[in-house]
Amino acid sequence: MAGARMSFSHVTSHFVPLFLLLVHLPRAHSSTNQSTQVDVGIIMGLGSMVGKASQTSIKLAIEDFYSHHENSTTRLALHWIDSELHVFNAGMQALDLVKNKGVQAIIGPQTSTGAKFLANLGTKTKVPILSFSATSSFISSTRTPYFIRATLNDSTQAKPIASLFQAYNWRQAIAIYEDTEYGTGLIPFLTDAFQEIGSRIEDRTILSISASDEFIVKKLYKLKHMQTRVFVVHMNPQFASRLFRKALQLDMMSKEYAWIITDELASFLNCMDPLALASMQGVLGVKSYITESKALANLSARWKEIYKKEFPNEKAEEIPTISTVALRAYDAAWALALAIENSGQFRHPTHKKFTQNSPNFTVPRKSLSGPKLLRSILKTKFSGYSGHIQFIKGELQASAFQIVNIVEDGVKEIGFWTARNGLSRRLKHEKQNYSARSSDLGRVVWPGGSMVEPRGWVVSPKGVKLRIGVPRKKYGSGVAGFSREVFLAVINALPYSFAYKLVAFEKGEGANARTYDDLIYQVYLKNFDAVVGDVTIRANRSNYVDFTIPYLNSGVAMVVPVKKDDKTKDAWVFLKPLTWRLWVMSGLSFVLTGFVVWALEHRSNKDFRGTKTHQLGVVLSFSFSTMFFAHKETVASNLGRFVVTIWLFVVLILNSSYTASLTSMLTVQQLQPTVTNIDTLIKNGDYIGCQPRSFIRELLKRLHVNESKLKTYDNFDEYAEALSKGSQNGGISAYFEEVPYIKLFLSNYCDRFTMVGPTYRTAGFGFVFPKGSPLVSDVSKAILEVVEGNKMLTLNKLWLHNETSCRIMREEWDSKSSNGLSINNFKGLFLITGLASAMALLTVFVRFLNKHLKRQRNSLFWEGFLAKAHFNLQHSNEPTFKRREQRDGEVENKVESDTLTVVQGEVRNHMENKIPN
Repeated sequence: MAGARMSFSHVTSHFVPLFLLLVHLPRAHSSTNQSTQVDVGIIMGLGSMVGKASQTSIKLAIEDFYSHHENSTTRLALHWIDSELHVFNAGMQALDLVKNKGVQAIIGPQTSTGAKFLANLGTKTKVPILSFSATSSFISSTRTPYFIRATLNDSTQAKPIASLFQAYNWRQAIAIYEDTEYGTGLIPFLTDAFQEIGSRIEDRTILSISASDEFIVKKLYKLKHMQTRVFVVHMNPQFASRLFRKALQLDMMSKEYAWIITDELASFLNCMDPLALASMQGVLGVKSYITESKALANLSARWKEIYKKEFPNEKAEEIPTISTVALRAYDAAWALALAIENSGQFRHPTHKKFTQNSPNFTVPRKSLSGPKLLRSILKTKFSGYSGHIQFIKGELQASAFQIVNIVEDGVKEIGFWTARNGLSRRLKHEKQNYSARSSDLGRVVWPGGSMVEPRGWVVSPKGVKLRIGVPRKKYGSGVAGFSREVFLAVINALPYSFAYKLVAFEKGEGANARTYDDLIYQVYLKNFDAVVGDVTIRANRSNYVDFTIPYLNSGVAMVVPVKKDDKTKDAWVFLKPLTWRLWVMSGLSFVLTGFVVWALEHRSNKDFRGTKTHQLGVVLSFSFSTMFFAHKETVASNLGRFVVTIWLFVVLILNSSYTASLTSMLTVQQLQPTVTNIDTLIKNGDYIGCQPRSFIRELLKRLHVNESKLKTYDNFDEYAEALSKGSQNGGISAYFEEVPYIKLFLSNYCDRFTMVGPTYRTAGFGFVFPKGSPLVSDVSKAILEVVEGNKMLTLNKLWLHNETSCRIMREEWDSKSSNGLSINNFKGLFLITGLASAMALLTVFVRFLNKHLKRQRNSLFWEGFLAKAHFNLQHSNEPTFKRREQRDGEVENKVESDTLTVVQGEVRNHMENKIPN
């Protein structure tokens, strides 16, 4: 916005009329004699580029302020001090200004290092220190309340820089910064911002501002041979010019490189030497955004004219344009003049004369007007040329950052960053959510003129083959070979290739024996670039190296010998062929079938008649006797024969299955583990086997296994022999190993040993890389592709195929040692016999209804039904015949018909008597 200014009565925001900004010469002050002079110190390196630009801005701001405020009651008397950018000089001169000059405020110093000392001095003397260029986060208004930061805190640019890493998917960075308060202040905040997005600073290169060109080249040469290719540069413009010239000479401004510069350096790009700018082609910059306007253009032109007059010896091509720092200096001077005007009368204490040679080197008295002036400064609020001026917690607040790209034609804007939207091409573009993608920015020209986004790292910066360590083992070669084959498949799945060679890692013997931890530590020592093999992912190992995601799941389990289980001595073995549910279901089916046959036969078959007790016995004895085909009752009806035939088939299947299962249990001896848990081993004091110098040894110790009870062997055959002997004969009772090795072991000894007990989970097998290696992410993605594809199945069959035969044998044993036949084995048979019985009962009921509906009227239907029921009940209670008689169907039907007629007549007469005449 245009440079708007404050009124005297209120600290509110408004704009300066454009005609006032066109004034080139100060107007005559009409009330000079009535104005109170207020002494203000200015401390900066007046001979530096920033010092010259800031000096011009401050003079112009004071001139514009009093031209605009003709009736002001105060006037600033500026005391210019050249610190030559030395902290000691700045401190001594600040003491002199406060003690001998009686200054009420100090603008400066130029550097963060000097500002730290002056901030403490201002807090003790209650003299406000207003700095427009000290951006270090180490200086806080909380600890030094009289320090006012009229610029942005360096910490505010950490997230915009991190958003670029998020947009281009960079995971590592190298920070290059100067060894000053300003240089180191940004790094902690940048580290935190990177951690939030999953990136990190791999290396921190600190350069002294007095470093020679040779030293800079040495440092850059070291960085050139690192994998990371993204650099964040945080230093002053003069020093950065030297750095980029040397980087260009070392061919570090070429393809595959990415350079990012911070706010102060990016803000000075339009003031830098063209040769220095030419060495920075392709660099990205993050700078605080300054709104362009006609008023700013007018101010820039006036500023340049005054700069020429102040420094007439400057060459025309060396005269800079107004920078962000110069604009902040302008706004800082205006804010101080406005605050002094609004604070009222000043009280000037008497000061004792002080010189550097004086022995009275003490802190001056506290300013009487300082607290009131501080409050006035903190209340100041207006729209300045550098942005909105308002001091919240003693410093300005960031609103937006501009992302720029240095190209051949100059500096090109490619986007913006705000806390609300993230990255965007237009500042006023509103987005629903925060985002940071490369598509949110304009097209970037990268170093070397490349239009391809840099990956941010290279596999082999020195152009040599990667040294990949592989363990050499005496056993378990199948797993080791499997690991190498998986690695080759993963490399082929990567979108790029790199040269490497496999280097065997000898484990040694005896006292010289080395462990997997030793192998992994070689990566930490940079003797190996990676490790490929059956390396278990462990928490303690991840402190030194990075692991990929696991390519093979693992865990620790126990191998023990098996023993034969003789079940012939079990008194209740005859019940085990069938599960208890099947026993219950079979019994219910027997009873149900007997009832259905009785229901079908008892009306017309004398074998199923008699007393209630007799009929119940018939139901139970008939169904159960069919199991041995010993039933004596004759089934007369067709439906009864149908039900019995189906039931006899079911009984035949049940009988045969029971006989076969019982025979198997009595003749085949089952294989059972000798031990089922580690607690039994500990209690019995048995010996346990494990790999020498393995993490399993530490695991067993944590499980309270006595170390003296642990034995180690060299190969699978020795472990098998030791397990066969047992602890009592100098061997071991159990062998603890990782599951992949157990599968290989059991593939050769399935008939003698088995895996039992709980599996102690581990993270699995993974590949090892140096801490922070960018290969970890890409290799992990490639592992997912291989694991989800057919390649992993092929490798399993090729290297771990023997476990299949072992699994088949185990399944056979499991089936033999099962708890018996279950109801699931026969639910089809039970369904068939159930449906047959239901269909027979339904058929009889339908025939009964059909017969009597045809013979009688609808109103007399239930009469016949009751009569029929009465007849059946009477005949079902007749004594049981001891011998069978010849049935006479005709006589029986006649008796039934006569009886039915008599009952119907009685019922009809009874109903007629109840009907009124």
